[in-house]
Amino acid sequence: MGELESIRTFLAVADQRSFTSAARLLSNTPASVTRTISALEDRLGVQLLLRTTRKVSLTSAGAAYAARVRPLVEGLARATEETRDLQKVTTGSLRVSAPMSLGMTVLPTVLSQFAIIHPKTSVAIELSDRFVDIVEEDYDLAIRISGPPSDKSTIWRKIRPVPRRLVAAPSFIAQHGQPEVPEDLVGLECLSYHDHSQTELWELSRNGQTRSVQARGRFSINNGDFLARLAVAGEGIALLPQFIVADDLLAGRLVEVLPEWSAPEIWLTLFYPPYEHLPLRVATFSDFFEAFIRDSWDATL
Repeated sequence: MGELESIRTFLAVADQRSFTSAARLLSNTPASVTRTISALEDRLGVQLLLRTTRKVSLTSAGAAYAARVRPLVEGLARATEETRDLQKVTTGSLRVSAPMSLGMTVLPTVLSQFAIIHPKTSVAIELSDRFVDIVEEDYDLAIRISGPPSDKSTIWRKIRPVPRRLVAAPSFIAQHGQPEVPEDLVGLECLSYHDHSQTELWELSRNGQTRSVQARGRFSINNGDFLARLAVAGEGIALLPQFIVADDLLAGRLVEVLPEWSAPEIWLTLFYPPYEHLPLRVATFSDFFEAFIRDSWDATL
């Protein structure tokens, strides 16, 4: 292993305080990492790390060495990235968080087409309806469908609004009657989309009037597709993005409830950690995703 890779390995162990964690981060084996550190210490003639059964820590010499070499390694990484940026070459890996329903519907085609144009960039997708902390959990970007952003520590980029529809199965309406005003929803089975086990509050507006209804019922789920299937089964009324229920509405499996009343706007948005400048691979993927939504998928939203 070359000198630079040895230094990177040392910094990984110093940051992780663990040979095993550093090996996992570097896609290497603990034994190989241990040999690399031992060889580096032999070349330098000093002990850089203290090893115990419980933890790994820096010696005073190791701390001084880390402080000297870290800026050099980071500077080299920036120089490499900037050089690639100048040549418009995207390489490396992307870690992306996306909601389950949107991800299953859109991202297979996005990734397939993106790979043709940018074969040197790998993309790892995590599908989850959990509101991830992209800084703490080390994501390059997150695709979200939500209300106005409230997180001040991230950068965000609105792609487009996502209409929502209040829907139920014809069998549910036949049994319980068609609601005429939002107050009629009280006492009916409402299928709530929940976050952190909180019941959903539906705010519905018409001609400047706004009514709020607590979506109470037997079922609350944190996935839109699951809610749509419950609604089709006649289990209640749900407020869902149009792209999830469009086929069911067209086929008559669902019908709109209170169609003259609208829910607050939510947006398809990209969120980023607080970059000074978007890395080329992140900016390229973002532009590609936005173009795909605009050109190939807008009609379904």
